[in-house]
Amino acid sequence: MPADEPNPTAARATPLAPLPDHQDVKTPWWQELWRRHAHVTTPLRERGLVCDIEFGISAYIVRVSLPDDSCLIISPPQDPPSERRPGDPEGWIATREDPDDATVFEVVYDSAPSTDPGTTPRPEARHGGSAAPLIEAIDHRLAQLGLLPAPVPAQSPRPAPAQPAPPAQDIPGTPERGTASVYGDALRELTDRLNAVDSPADAAALLQQVLDPTNGLLAQLGEFFEAAGEKAREAEEDDGFDLSYDLADAAAEVRQLGEGLHGAEDRMRALTPLTPAPRAPFSPARAPSLPPASPTAPPTSRRPR
Repeated sequence: MPADEPNPTAARATPLAPLPDHQDVKTPWWQELWRRHAHVTTPLRERGLVCDIEFGISAYIVRVSLPDDSCLIISPPQDPPSERRPGDPEGWIATREDPDDATVFEVVYDSAPSTDPGTTPRPEARHGGSAAPLIEAIDHRLAQLGLLPAPVPAQSPRPAPAQPAPPAQDIPGTPERGTASVYGDALRELTDRLNAVDSPADAAALLQQVLDPTNGLLAQLGEFFEAAGEKAREAEEDDGFDLSYDLADAAAEVRQLGEGLHGAEDRMRALTPLTPAPRAPFSPARAPSLPPASPTAPPTSRRPR
């Protein structure tokens, strides 16, 4: 199955725009690039926008076709070239361009770090390579231009900020572990709640906690791995850079998992609740009937000798 071609039997709450129509879609190298950029392409495809992966000046870019024949070019820094792996840049640059009209050019978003000491970085530079602010900026600009073919998918209300974890000395745990796995325990509690529900609708509500593309557990886990990768890079050691790449791969795989389960919440909700089979009315068991007794022969009289 090429790239992320959906299962034809799988129901989707928000249909995705189709994959691009070219032979590279069937090649392993293109599919790997597509996987690495899924956290950018999937939200845009939910909005009805066809995306493609191409090679730009010095790095791979995402090209997004727009209804007015212009396009969005979403890329890492190209000059100087980024040393990061595809899909995990230090920042994103999104421009709107028209190959047939040189007057159409604008910078929609730029979170790339500035290389010029005299240049004030744009406000979005603080977001670095995070994809969520990039998508929000694109949504805002395309809505202004009337270039969104599909409405922005409704997002669940943003949950209240998580309370900071208590200091280590306040968390009960074994001496070997030092601290208890408070976040693992929270997920275990969610699993216990899932095991206890008795309807697909209730199960779907819990699935939403994990699969929500913005605030769900998988989305935040991807952000967590990205942040961990940044911390590894701060060591400025060879193994730190290698570890950051491994963590970036983990972030991409987690996001791909979320994309593969797109629509699972609605599919779960659409399932028919199980109805217990009716029981037959209770009746006391009857003892098996005994066969009729055979007639007994009269006792034989014995004559005394």
